[in-house]
Amino acid sequence: MFSKKKETIQIDPQQRELYEHARKRIIEKKRLFQHFIIFLVGSVFFVILNLIFGYGKEVTLFGVDWYGIAILCWAFLLVIHFCNVWLFSTFMGQEWSDRQMERLITKQKEEIALLQKDIDLMYPKEELVKKKEGFIKGKTSEIVGELKETKSVITMIAAAGENNALGKDNDLVWHLPDDFKRFKKLTTGHHIIMGRKTFETFPKLLPNRVHIVITRNTNYQAEGAIVVHNMQDALEIAKGDAQPFIIGGGEIYTMGMDHADCIELTRVHESFEADAFFPEIDTKIWKLEKEEFHDIDEKHKYPFTYLTYTRK
Repeated sequence: MFSKKKETIQIDPQQRELYEHARKRIIEKKRLFQHFIIFLVGSVFFVILNLIFGYGKEVTLFGVDWYGIAILCWAFLLVIHFCNVWLFSTFMGQEWSDRQMERLITKQKEEIALLQKDIDLMYPKEELVKKKEGFIKGKTSEIVGELKETKSVITMIAAAGENNALGKDNDLVWHLPDDFKRFKKLTTGHHIIMGRKTFETFPKLLPNRVHIVITRNTNYQAEGAIVVHNMQDALEIAKGDAQPFIIGGGEIYTMGMDHADCIELTRVHESFEADAFFPEIDTKIWKLEKEEFHDIDEKHKYPFTYLTYTRK
């Protein structure tokens, strides 16, 4: 058995519109013809009823029998039907509608052109262009300002004694569990910048942080960390971070002092013997924004204070 595939004929919208119009005209003409046939047959029927059988002779209007009035009314409806199908379609058909639409569109275009002339006189094009350029420049300045405002806040974080002691023999000389928790909370999710000696004190990489190690040794390699050879390169790598942290040791803090925007310092209220020290904080440059005291308890042998400094 062979099956025939039906072919689908694609008709564009204009052809479809012409087809629909022609179909409607055929239906209208057919109905007019039917109306005419029914009118003739009905008129003959009324005449026979009146003249032969005498129906309706007692009902007259202006001396005319009722069948004559009925025929006149029916003839009136037939004339209206004829006018609608032939006269109106001939003089007010599709072409007439298209011409009226074109005239309307042309008139609207002329009115728009007049309005545009008035607008050009009231608001010259050169002035509008200048205003537009000024608006764009203003918006650009705002965006640049916002970008400047949202630049990275470089923060140094450290714990130091009253004599700025940081530690001895690459190790701390105190044990402050709450300070460790604070360090973890602040630095998690950020870049941490440190020297080689500080990095080597870690038993393993600190989780959820990007380690950047600064060293003069060009052959130095640190697994899981990024190795650079100066502070500028370290900060360039961390520039996408909203708040990279410089975490030590002493020499790295000294290098970072000129670059930092904030210092998170835990001041341990005791002097210690040490071989690494935090640089002095110049109060002419740095402003103390916040401090929080922590007293001695069963886990903390020394009292300490969290100090937050910002650059003036």
